[in-house]
Amino acid sequence: MSANQDLQLGIRQRILALQDFAYRDFIVKLIPNIPAQRVIGVRTPMLRRLAKDAYIKEKAVTFLEMLPHACYEEDMLHAFLIERVTDYDEALAHINRFLPFVDNWATCDSLVPRALMQRPQDYYEEIKLWLASSHPYSQRFGIVRLMGSFLDERFKPEMLSLVCGVISDEYYVNMAIAWYLSMALVKQYPLTLSILKSGELGKFVHNKTIQKAIESRCISPERKDLLRGLLRR
Repeated sequence: MSANQDLQLGIRQRILALQDFAYRDFIVKLIPNIPAQRVIGVRTPMLRRLAKDAYIKEKAVTFLEMLPHACYEEDMLHAFLIERVTDYDEALAHINRFLPFVDNWATCDSLVPRALMQRPQDYYEEIKLWLASSHPYSQRFGIVRLMGSFLDERFKPEMLSLVCGVISDEYYVNMAIAWYLSMALVKQYPLTLSILKSGELGKFVHNKTIQKAIESRCISPERKDLLRGLLRR
């Protein structure tokens, strides 16, 4: 057995020790686009704790080079190990190597690379590249990270245009666009409302944006009434 196979087996055994069969069934239903056989069934907080395990930390550099992974939990662990990288360039290199192997919304959204906020302008330029990618989960990653880090004091009006300019047939990309715009209605209301009024969005994204905004506790009843009037039938 090679050193990499030995490491893979050691990590798999640690993941299997945390297996929860009921949670596995839940995840299989929650993420229907990945094969059920890829799911072991480990709760996210346990995987985050596993990323701090002494054995895992010692082997992290090697594990991050071992792609693709066989199971969903290994992908999640990979994401959480990237989060622990503190150097901007190293974290970015790991992200760009990992993203092509991401095949579901949960792994995509779970990766929050705080190291990239050391250089927000450079980070923003990388987000533009992810948005322009042909890989749906690279696009989604860019949208979700733009939402998470650039909707407040770092916001620029061009960011709304960038997100609205992502044209995709992928359900999870379009849901990310709607999610972003619903949050933009909370934090950048006038500009985002003007986009909805313009009719430039596809019907699915338009209506999902409004639906999510109406479900938000951060939008006033008056604004929700106005948004309901913009729904397309």
